[in-house]
Amino acid sequence: MNGKDTMAAPPAPAHTRDQLFIGGTWVPSAPVTPVHSPATEEIVGYIPSASMAEIDQAVAAARSRCDAWAATLPAERARLLRRLADEIDTRRADFAAAIEAELAAPRATIERIHVGLPVTVLRATADILEHFAFEEQVGNSTILREPIGVVAAITPWNYPLHQITSKAGPAFAAGCTVVLKPADLTPLTAFLFAEAVQAAGFPDGVFNLVTGPGETVGEALALHKDVDMVSFTGSVAVGRTVAKDAANTIKRVSLELGGKSASIIAQDVDGDLLATAVKVSVGNAFLNSGQTCSAWTRLLVPEQKYEQVKALIAEAASKYQYGSRIGPMISAAHRKRVLGYMASAESEGFETIVGGTSATGLPDKGWYVAPTVYGRVAPGSTIEQEEVFGPVLCVITYRSEDEAVAIANGTVYGLAGGVWAGDPKRAMAIARRMKTGQVDLNGGAYNPIAPFGGYKQSGTGRELGAPGIEEFLEYKAVQQ
Repeated sequence: MNGKDTMAAPPAPAHTRDQLFIGGTWVPSAPVTPVHSPATEEIVGYIPSASMAEIDQAVAAARSRCDAWAATLPAERARLLRRLADEIDTRRADFAAAIEAELAAPRATIERIHVGLPVTVLRATADILEHFAFEEQVGNSTILREPIGVVAAITPWNYPLHQITSKAGPAFAAGCTVVLKPADLTPLTAFLFAEAVQAAGFPDGVFNLVTGPGETVGEALALHKDVDMVSFTGSVAVGRTVAKDAANTIKRVSLELGGKSASIIAQDVDGDLLATAVKVSVGNAFLNSGQTCSAWTRLLVPEQKYEQVKALIAEAASKYQYGSRIGPMISAAHRKRVLGYMASAESEGFETIVGGTSATGLPDKGWYVAPTVYGRVAPGSTIEQEEVFGPVLCVITYRSEDEAVAIANGTVYGLAGGVWAGDPKRAMAIARRMKTGQVDLNGGAYNPIAPFGGYKQSGTGRELGAPGIEEFLEYKAVQQ
């Protein structure tokens, strides 16, 4: 010991990663960016921050594989998509552990939605691909649908695996190669996805993973001359920046942005249907702790039913316990932002039905806010107009169907929504008037082969289903 004590370096946190996936190879890269648990506030791992050289290497690997991958038969690409779904399915425990560490969502939500849904989406994409028409005859023209090339997929933190599969799956199906940049706050899942891609047998270079801050790595991909398309999901503010960066090379951009979706309870809803409408609307608003772009964060109810709805809300909201059904906010900064919106609503005098900034009983550790519902919220107010991205629901009363539709359409967003009516024809009539990309009637089930995307500032383009594959294709008309 030479008279000196020596101490071993402390072990790296369990989820530390020191390699990027480029060209089918794991490339050493220094882990420098910490990943925190929203539930414990502790560091659970570190990830690399890709250098410009590594970004160039990843794009070059994707570019080098473009022609060969585009030339593969759709049936072969469908086979590999199913293999990928199987690989994720067999690694469910690993994916669930990573998502629990980086997002701290309730375990039931992780297993059913965060892991289960992406497997379903990949298999559905493979099914669609097997019947997708890459050629059709129109008059004397043969219309060819050809892959756009190298796709930069920039994903958000709220659904780490689902957001990756919603972009990479359709891009693979179209015959495109992908460079993925996951969110800094929840990047761990992306490394497991890369391992699954490799195990599934995808050719080298079809999928590449680089990690790091959006303002450096994301910007570099959006500006990159050898990237043909950027598929981005995130906030409106960052979406604008991505679109501006991509405009430098006139590359295609698909944007899936924010939402302030409305669930409308029609005047003819009573009894069990009313109870179901309230229960499902509350659940939709609180799903993933409210950190969902398509959440129904506004509940529109007839004025004469307000007191009845308020009682049903209190009953439904009481079932949301911390840890089992409500998780924390993703970060301390995001928690502060959500609490700021809640304080704004309270300062304007809106009724606090449940929760609020002064709610007690929150866990001692973790970035939690109380699941909250505000009543008699005024249309046009800050809490009614802006995306909070937390477990906060606004109840707004209306006096006519026309007023309800006007309120529902009265934001800059148009991503999702719900309609509840005793008469199915009436429900459909209201849905047709809503300026939004997706509407569920009387609790209609989520459909993984239906297109997902929004109107207005909720974005451009669509994900999932046949339209999701079309996003990654160019059209060529060949006249004879």
